Amino acid sequence: MSLHWFSPAVPVRTTEPVVRFNVNNVEAAAAELLKWSKRGPHWNRAMRVCIAALADLATPQEARRCFRLAAKAEGVMLSE
Repeated sequence: MSLHWFSPAVPVRTTEPVVRFNVNNVEAAAAELLKWSKRGPHWNRAMRVCIAALADLATPQEARRCFRLAAKAEGVMLSE
């Protein structure tokens, strides 16, 4: 199984204090999304696009864009 890479990475805050995680592939984005408590429209779209990208029905860049918006909505996105 190969990862679906995107660039640039999306930096997010994790549950560990002072830990930054640079999400740079669709698989990691989907795994991070599952950890979040807010599951509004941005979360739903990001998850749907990540699943589509895993099935090669969307591009990794589309997944990145949606993940970035969801990270902003969740309040976990850090400065790039």
